[in-house]
Amino acid sequence: MAGKLAKLLSDLKEPEALAFVEKALGQGVDPMDLLGQAKEGMNIVGQRFASEEYFIPDLVFSGEILKGIVNMLEPNLKKGEEEERLGKVVIGTVAGDIHDIGKDLVVFMLDVNGFEVFDLGIDVPVQKFVDTIKETGSRVVGLSGFLTLAFQSMKDTVEAINEAGLRNDVKIMIGGGQIDEQVKSFTGADAYGKDAMEAVTLTKGWIGG
Repeated sequence: MAGKLAKLLSDLKEPEALAFVEKALGQGVDPMDLLGQAKEGMNIVGQRFASEEYFIPDLVFSGEILKGIVNMLEPNLKKGEEEERLGKVVIGTVAGDIHDIGKDLVVFMLDVNGFEVFDLGIDVPVQKFVDTIKETGSRVVGLSGFLTLAFQSMKDTVEAINEAGLRNDVKIMIGGGQIDEQVKSFTGADAYGKDAMEAVTLTKGWIGG
């Protein structure tokens, strides 16, 4: 049974993947094992995207399949699992931008990799990021944006975090659209990720796990 769900998910076979999860749960398979397989499947999707075998629509579809799997697994997961989370991450699409495809994929991947994610949604005001960092004590912040106008919003958000005295306590990553090293320098972020997999790698490097 090992690897079967990962293959179904990475091959984008939605009905088969969901049916497999339902059957496995009925047979008493540990939901955490299934979650691990889903993570493995998304890793393969990420690799296929990086090698241009898959494209944005495939990424979006894989995220929808993953969402369905997670929804089926959640009621079966032990409540104690929350205590084993590796760390907290605040993420949102910055003010002025309403794109959420990339952000949602990053949220999915961070979640299945063991992080507690606070998804603020789209068009998020600067102060909302600051307030949520204070409330949650999150050590990593993800700023997403697809439009070029988002770059200024990212910069404004980083500056606000700094003015609030929180900058030394958090690592900030940016992603989306045409993000590159130049944009990273402009915004004052610590790093940028080209895709959801890189966001997970960055977070693991900062928090551990």
